[in-house]
Amino acid sequence: MNRYPLWKNLMIIVVLIIGFLYTLPNFFGEVPAVQVSSAKTTIKIDGSTKARIERILTDAGIASTGVFSDPNSIRVRFQNPDIQLKAKDAIEQALNPDPENAGYVVALNLVSASPAWLTSINALPMYLGLDLRGGVHFLLEVDMDAALTKRMDAVAGDMRTLMRDERIRHRGIRRVGNTVEVRFQDAEQRAAAREVIAANLRDLQLDDRDDSDTPRLIGSLTIQAAQELQKTAVQQNIITLNNRVNELGVAEPVIQQQGIDRIVVQLPGVQDVAKAKELIGRTATLEIRMVDQDANASGVAGFGTESFPERQDDGSTTPVIVKKDVVLTGDRITSASAGFDQNQRPSVSVNLDAAGGRIMKYVTRENLGKPMAIILFEKGKGEAISVATIQGEFSDRFQITGNFTPTETNDLAILLRSGALAAPMEIIEERTVGPSLGAENIEKGFNSTLWGFVAIAVFMIAYYMIFGLVSVLALSANLLLLVALLSVLQATLTLPGIAAIALTLGMAIDANVLINERIREELRNGSSPQAAISAGYDRAFDTILDSNITTLIAGVALLVFGSGPVRGFAVVHCLGILTSMFSAILVSRMLTNFIYGRRRKIDALSIGQVWKPNN
Repeated sequence: MNRYPLWKNLMIIVVLIIGFLYTLPNFFGEVPAVQVSSAKTTIKIDGSTKARIERILTDAGIASTGVFSDPNSIRVRFQNPDIQLKAKDAIEQALNPDPENAGYVVALNLVSASPAWLTSINALPMYLGLDLRGGVHFLLEVDMDAALTKRMDAVAGDMRTLMRDERIRHRGIRRVGNTVEVRFQDAEQRAAAREVIAANLRDLQLDDRDDSDTPRLIGSLTIQAAQELQKTAVQQNIITLNNRVNELGVAEPVIQQQGIDRIVVQLPGVQDVAKAKELIGRTATLEIRMVDQDANASGVAGFGTESFPERQDDGSTTPVIVKKDVVLTGDRITSASAGFDQNQRPSVSVNLDAAGGRIMKYVTRENLGKPMAIILFEKGKGEAISVATIQGEFSDRFQITGNFTPTETNDLAILLRSGALAAPMEIIEERTVGPSLGAENIEKGFNSTLWGFVAIAVFMIAYYMIFGLVSVLALSANLLLLVALLSVLQATLTLPGIAAIALTLGMAIDANVLINERIREELRNGSSPQAAISAGYDRAFDTILDSNITTLIAGVALLVFGSGPVRGFAVVHCLGILTSMFSAILVSRMLTNFIYGRRRKIDALSIGQVWKPNN
């Protein structure tokens, strides 16, 4: 009557074993490590970088206990801090021979000390949030009004150029708030201008105004264009911040949009607020220039030229000499996307604004067959990220092709978009959490969970005897599976997350209380012990399911509409509901079956005092 089939017992045991394996890394602590990340957006961290670091350490005679990579960095683990410092110096000297023009950030860090065999199955510890590990927190507000103002100033300039090129007379162009006003002598000139502007500036909504002696044309961004400007500005700022934060050697940064125009930046482990603020406020710009073929042939940069490095496939650089005259800047790039050309070669499609299109049309017409370079400036230093030959005349749309892979074209498109107009940001909130406070938070959170668990265990065993012990073991399985899930998902544990774990323990034991009381009720009604166990679990299931579903709905609402700490709480809360259902029903039933299921005759159940009516 109270037996699970073999497959179900094996399934539960396998789940618990997997949960134990993926929980283990959280108990090994951390060891010294060196983290290598990119200092420039044009330098990518990949497998060749990992192999290069391993060769550097081998040549220096430095032994590591593991080399691990992720999309943004490579971390090398060592036995003690002395070896860590030696390795940092060796890697720094090899990767950055010119400290003034460093291509990589080599930073000291801490990584999990879990064995390699656990890491090989991707069993990694949970990340610790800012409030547990310490670090800095910034709340940035994106100035959308400034971005819109700058965009409309550019539109006003484009209109002046259009009017001049098309020889349309006007009596003045000026920006008025978030609109551009053009005044005319008569309605005929206004109609001609309206036709030209509508054909070239498609993001504008044009309105005629005749409420004064002077006919006017009012241009404003369409709703779609304004929303796209806002969305693009925030996205580009987040991309740029991600690239910059790599320089701080932060292992688990949190950079996410909050609301419509705010960005949260959390940097666990970083204590230098001044350096973090300087990094976040750094600017990167793009310039398009013509290559000086004569100077490149001679290899000497003369008057009116500059030399910039161009990175090759093997990681080396070759100098490219370009003219100092700037054809275009990144402000004129409105969008860039990776794709393929007509020959199915990876390429990047670039769109320019109206003024940029006219400039490019003139430059390409006059320089057919000549090379043109795109220069990226970061921290005052420039680097040629693309050098291509002009194949034909083009204006506001063109393609960049070369010896690219699809991944490289996607990276180049991001760089080009990052160089376009983005909204300025202002730090409206900043705070620092010290490492000692983080350690204190960990200790308090651990102790609260531990003593809460102990108190529950003592009460359950005293009140429900053997069934109380089964409930405590099921609760342990619930905690094990919850930590394993958080580790597998690489979730960031924060103080609200610890509070959610404590809440999960109380909710999980509530399900076992319902089961135990149902079994007591069946015994009071005269059922046999085996029948009471079966009926108790079956009849409690509906109540447990209903209560957990309603709680899960509330947790999902917090997850969808919450942000920051609320969202972190909701993640642990929802996962805890799922694991508590599994442990309270399946794990506890399996343990009960092992104790009572194979006994044909049971005189009594060890479930505490069963109060009957005649008592």
